[in-house]
Amino acid sequence: MKIKKMASTRWAITTALLTFIVSAYGQMAKKAGPIIENGEAQVVEAFSDPSKWIRHDLWVETEFDSDGDGKLDRMHVDVTRPEQTETEGLQLPVIYESSPYYAGTAGMDKGIFWDVKHELGEAPKPRTHPNVTRVGERPIISNSQVMTWVPRGYIVVHSSSPGTGLSEGAPTVGGDNESLAPKAVIDWLNGRAKGYTERDGDTEVKAYWSTGKVGMTGTSYNGTLPLAAATTGVDGLEAIIPIAPNTSYYHYYRSNGLVRSPGGYLGEDIDVLYDFIHSGDESKRARNNKVIRDTEMKNGLDRITGDYNDFWAGRDYLNDMKPMKAALLMSHGFNDWNVMPEHSYRIYKKAKEMGLPVQIYYHQNGHGGPPPISMMNRWFTRYLYGAENGVENDPKAWIVRENDAKDNPTPYADYPNPDAKDVTFHLSPGAPGKGGLSTDRPDDAGTETLVDNYSFSGSSLAKAETTEHRLLYVTPILTEDVHISGIPKIKIKMASSKPAANLSVWLVSLPWSEALNTKITDNIITRGWADPQNHRSLTESEPLVPGKFYEMEFELMPDDQIIPKGQQIGLMIFSSDKEFTLWPEPGTELTVDLEGTTLTLPIVGGKL
Repeated sequence: MKIKKMASTRWAITTALLTFIVSAYGQMAKKAGPIIENGEAQVVEAFSDPSKWIRHDLWVETEFDSDGDGKLDRMHVDVTRPEQTETEGLQLPVIYESSPYYAGTAGMDKGIFWDVKHELGEAPKPRTHPNVTRVGERPIISNSQVMTWVPRGYIVVHSSSPGTGLSEGAPTVGGDNESLAPKAVIDWLNGRAKGYTERDGDTEVKAYWSTGKVGMTGTSYNGTLPLAAATTGVDGLEAIIPIAPNTSYYHYYRSNGLVRSPGGYLGEDIDVLYDFIHSGDESKRARNNKVIRDTEMKNGLDRITGDYNDFWAGRDYLNDMKPMKAALLMSHGFNDWNVMPEHSYRIYKKAKEMGLPVQIYYHQNGHGGPPPISMMNRWFTRYLYGAENGVENDPKAWIVRENDAKDNPTPYADYPNPDAKDVTFHLSPGAPGKGGLSTDRPDDAGTETLVDNYSFSGSSLAKAETTEHRLLYVTPILTEDVHISGIPKIKIKMASSKPAANLSVWLVSLPWSEALNTKITDNIITRGWADPQNHRSLTESEPLVPGKFYEMEFELMPDDQIIPKGQQIGLMIFSSDKEFTLWPEPGTELTVDLEGTTLTLPIVGGKL
């Protein structure tokens, strides 16, 4: 009987143990986790119910005091994460977006922009300073990115930039605090900075659910801030995908010494953008306005000469890239005349020279436009999850061709296309109609003169058969498609009838199309602007001696476009560009020495 009892007891214990193991295994089997297939993080059903997501906010302490109140500024941060990061101890990487726009902006009332109607070199008229009414309710700062990335096994984090929303500090529009603010958030995600439940509280919040691996993305200003953070070299920021980022405020508001507005925002300047985003603590705004807008910006932005100075150099991220180590996937549109395509290329080129993992995606449309989700997913999966998907060995450049969808880019070894060769074109006379543009150098081309008049738009000048307000030089009708890839350049020898003048250059495809189905790529190939007073130096302009000829070289905006056979490539030279430049009184004459002027185009195959 005793033996039977012992056997029975052993059986009971074994059964209980097996039941426990099976139960424990079942519990483990039920735990959700990321799924990586074909090199991409897949949508996980257990992460896909927004009603089960954990959403909360906090304030992260930075290392700066930009509003001058004697305390380190704290940034307002929100978090959206799968419930398993709380119930199952799951740790996940983070997709992070920061912005000055989340809490609202000033209206677009015309009075907030500078009046562009005045003589070059004169002080502009005063403008209106609006106030921003803050919007939004805690805890959610933004819903961007969450539906894309949380179901794929990422945590999404947002933060409001300094001096905006419920973040402390002052907006500086490209100042150091805009780089250090997202750095602080990434430090907090890695346990190196402190987070608090309230802006002025002392109850700490830990990011125990974070693996410490962070990727940043965003569009326009929100695309600038990933680059700003990356230039700090912060550990944990593994990859960034800036979309149409402003990488230099000088290049955004100036062009080769010329005061030039971003497309669609005539009269905007850096202080206008400051007013537009200043949605922070009302009690701090007067002080911020005095110190930042009315002193630092007023003394530095220089709308008189347009020269490059220390103020602008401090807001050019190309100058700050040495510490950068994040993998970079750039995205931009070749017809973005707001944040122009040079912004992405200059950073891509430098990052490539530094040996960083890089790719660039260009489409043919305007402002904004992310890469295909699969491309972004592969980038983040490789660098945030460490999945060996080989993305670093993919082609470096992905260009959406003219008739293709944006999610169907064509891969190339690099940008510019390695097969592109510079071809130099010379000008032959034809004003007030059309002159010639040829690889042959004409004899005794002479000079031709245009008369400035901002009343005529660039498009109307390009369409005109004859006009005294521009000079237009065209190639013969193309017998084959011509693939331009890279940075067109112009060397111009010119004289002005006045000590200052605008200089605008368009490269156009003719005949100009006005059909209902006209594509954005059909007419304007690329553009450029310059101040002849800066012919010798970008940092020191000098008044022009009327009638004296000066030589100047500058680049047009990057492009990759196939001009179809049957078209003509046209170089249009004019003065004031109604959509972009200041509007001086009409009448300034620009005289171009045709023999001293050339256009260089990077053409795949090296011949027209």
